[in-house]
Amino acid sequence: MLLILKPYLLSFIPIFVAVDAIGNIPLFLSLVEGVTKNQRRKIIVESVSTATIVAVLFMFVGKGILRLLGITISDFQIAGGVLLFVIAVRLLLPGVDKNFLVKGHDKDVGVFPLGTPLITGPAVLTTTLMMLDRFGVVATFISLLLNMLIVWITLIRADFIMQLMGTSGTRAFAKIMYILLAAIAVMMVRLGITTALLR
Repeated sequence: MLLILKPYLLSFIPIFVAVDAIGNIPLFLSLVEGVTKNQRRKIIVESVSTATIVAVLFMFVGKGILRLLGITISDFQIAGGVLLFVIAVRLLLPGVDKNFLVKGHDKDVGVFPLGTPLITGPAVLTTTLMMLDRFGVVATFISLLLNMLIVWITLIRADFIMQLMGTSGTRAFAKIMYILLAAIAVMMVRLGITTALLR
């Protein structure tokens, strides 16, 4: 039983870390401040739908795009790992939050910037493609959908979670996720270099 669930669990965790559902809550609340309950529900549906569609589309066509450009999985692992590491380090720096990913966008926040790049950004796209290569379509697809379900639940219950954890608790959780994201980035670079050398 555990062996059957292992690929699902191992693909779920990195995507969960990359999505950072809890860490997204403070910025989500700041973006929807002053809107009605109906508008907030609409924004949540738009953001999760957009994030899911973008991630699933990239999961199925990402490799084809890479092949078309002559990019190997090893190249993508190394480049993606470096990108993830830079994002994670920047997010870990004192006084820096995810606002740098979404500055300068209009008020149609459901699709952009909430759906992408906040929920499904470079970290999620890169991690999803890596999980697809390691654990296959079924495990990655189910893990991705489960993570998007978690995002939907956390956004629906955002006010309650913020009251429960507090601003400091939410930020602390997010920082832990960023450290794990940096570790995953290092692992991706290591695997990419190892695969390229063994080819």
